[in-house]
Amino acid sequence: MVQDLYILMITAGVVSLLFKLLKQPVVLGYIVAGILVGPYLFGKSLVSAENVEAWGNIGVLFVLFCIGLEFRIKNLISSGKVAAIGALTIIGGMMLFGFGVGKSAELDTMNSLFLAGMLCMSSTTIVMKAIDEAGLSKERFVKGATSILIIEDIVAVVLMVLLSSIAIRHQFEGAELLGKVGDLVITLVVWFICGILIIPTFLRWVKPYLNDETLIIIALGLCLGMVLTAEEAGFSSALGAFVMGTILAETVESHRIEKLMTPLKNVFAAIFFVSVGLMINPASLAEYWPSILYVCVVIIIGMIVFGTLGCWWGGQTLKDSMLTSFSFVQIGEFSFIIAGLGSKLGVTDPVIYPIIVAASVITTFLTPYIMKATVPCYNFLYNHAPKGLKAKIDRREEQVKQAEQQQKAKACADGKATLADKTLHAVRHTFITKRLVKLFIKNMSEKDRLEENEK
Repeated sequence: MVQDLYILMITAGVVSLLFKLLKQPVVLGYIVAGILVGPYLFGKSLVSAENVEAWGNIGVLFVLFCIGLEFRIKNLISSGKVAAIGALTIIGGMMLFGFGVGKSAELDTMNSLFLAGMLCMSSTTIVMKAIDEAGLSKERFVKGATSILIIEDIVAVVLMVLLSSIAIRHQFEGAELLGKVGDLVITLVVWFICGILIIPTFLRWVKPYLNDETLIIIALGLCLGMVLTAEEAGFSSALGAFVMGTILAETVESHRIEKLMTPLKNVFAAIFFVSVGLMINPASLAEYWPSILYVCVVIIIGMIVFGTLGCWWGGQTLKDSMLTSFSFVQIGEFSFIIAGLGSKLGVTDPVIYPIIVAASVITTFLTPYIMKATVPCYNFLYNHAPKGLKAKIDRREEQVKQAEQQQKAKACADGKATLADKTLHAVRHTFITKRLVKLFIKNMSEKDRLEENEK
């Protein structure tokens, strides 16, 4: 096991360094490292596939836990309409697109459903990294794009649970699926309410005794405890890790936990992506290159079309909508997880996995270049648009600017009123839940005050 880990780390480190020098995402380097140590390139595997798979599964949990730590309720609420309409348009459109691709390739319903799930999620990690490297992190569209990615992550976790349920039963029944969704929603609400009421209070009580070592141990213990709880409740372990991340994101120690988790997440995320590369047969990529190219075109065109429409319908300007959609033109970690889930359950065609991974690699590589084409494409579209459409684009731009000015004025008028204060005001007449709400508000208020002090 130590020898396997040594080979993985050295290979992943050298290859990722090479990709860094070439100014390419290190995720691609990890996948290539997996191909190099895998069983297909040199005739035998240099590492134990079972050990790598076990570490990769742990990596998935840590990645989802850290994604949950980045979740902020107030950021999601502030984006509101754009986040909801944009995410639902992208997810719904791409799932229909993906299901149609599966059917056109003569895949059965189960394979088509899993393929649809693989194609409907952009990579949060890659999108945010691409935006940062392009120097666009301070642009207006980033807030909406981040909120859309958060909703996509939530939907992805829920989708994994639903696809697992469908795959295990080998049938698709609307009533049963609706019941499963209802059970999931109730479970999530109970977990989240109990977690927000108990865990922040506990962390506040023991804060004087929390050094970095103790805090990371408690955070990981809570994460793994929720993983076991989710499995006992009949849901995926990934759901438990994500939920605990979202709960801890609303505590006063969230930023500290996120900082402490980053090195651990990076190590196990690297192992996860290496395990993805381990399953790729380069010969199959050469054999199925037309399908890979087809899937890449579907991803790029679908994300641009549905992303632009969804953000425009959500109230963004056309330029911001295009900046968002052009940054979403790839699939990533959740696509791998769903593909691996289908393979593990034995319900997807083995050829789908390498096609999806190859499509992810290609679209990830192309993302920075496609993003650079956003402004020229917008200028071309604006300059050649009919007068009516051009006037509508200008009106939307003016509306968004006015809305921003009103929000700034309202923020100044509200003074130091926090999200917690507003929530308490909204429920002040509810007698039965007042005690619980006050505890919730107390936890949220303290977190808001600390964040304001840090700023």
